[in-house]
Amino acid sequence: MREGGNVDDAARLLISCDDRTGIVAAVTGFLTARGANIITLDQYSTDPTGGRFFMRVSFVGGGDPAELEAVFASSVGERFEMWWRLRRAGEVQRVALMVSREDHCLFDLLWRWRRGELPMDVACVVSNHDVFRADVEAFGLPFHVIPVEKGKKPEAEAALVDLIGGRVDLVVLARYMQILSGDLIDKLAVPIINIHHSFLPAFAGAQPYQRARERGVKLIGATAHYVTEVLDDGPIIEQDVLRVDHRSTADELQRVGRDVERVALARAVRAHLHDHVLVDGTRTIVFPG
Repeated sequence: MREGGNVDDAARLLISCDDRTGIVAAVTGFLTARGANIITLDQYSTDPTGGRFFMRVSFVGGGDPAELEAVFASSVGERFEMWWRLRRAGEVQRVALMVSREDHCLFDLLWRWRRGELPMDVACVVSNHDVFRADVEAFGLPFHVIPVEKGKKPEAEAALVDLIGGRVDLVVLARYMQILSGDLIDKLAVPIINIHHSFLPAFAGAQPYQRARERGVKLIGATAHYVTEVLDDGPIIEQDVLRVDHRSTADELQRVGRDVERVALARAVRAHLHDHVLVDGTRTIVFPG
């Protein structure tokens, strides 16, 4: 079901907590009592007896957002010991895009952003190579180069924190071919989405298409996931595959892979921007939409 209503009045409430009786009734009763009209409601429990409960509610109305948050926190959130977040649909997240030398994911995201498919404010594009400046600036966006020289990665990461730290809500690695340190991830303190050019956990690391061909794979995939300190091991948001056969060369597999990467990353970013994703330890709950 599509979310409707006045976009300026629409809101999305995300919830996670230990599962117990009465959560849905408490949330829907709270919203109804304040004149909100629920548009969509998705819920999931890992185990109804002792599991974790996840919920996404979209609604219109409900009165003043600040008052709604304060009353919800004291009357429902504290009662069920919830993690929760309320976001108005009109609140556009600021996003930094990062890229190295491959452009397919970056320009697919920018194309979708320009068409209005991705509701985000692109704060800037950052690269460790000065390759796409003219193309990015043609979109009317700032392009920043932070080289990562051998032995000087801490300096490069410090420059990155100075540039975007505290200024964005999301970072997207659109084929940014550098490993982010745990210190950088902590200092940025925002979700970071990466696209990996294989169907994780298979073929993680370097030369995935050559190794995929050597194994005679019949499917080429891509994985979009949140970044953690452990390489290519963060919670998976989106995956997709396309079929190939024994005649495919490594270059042909890579061409197919680029198509899958673009689509998987765009879906993951869209799901995040629309608050469809909740993290559950090493995995995600991704509600449809």
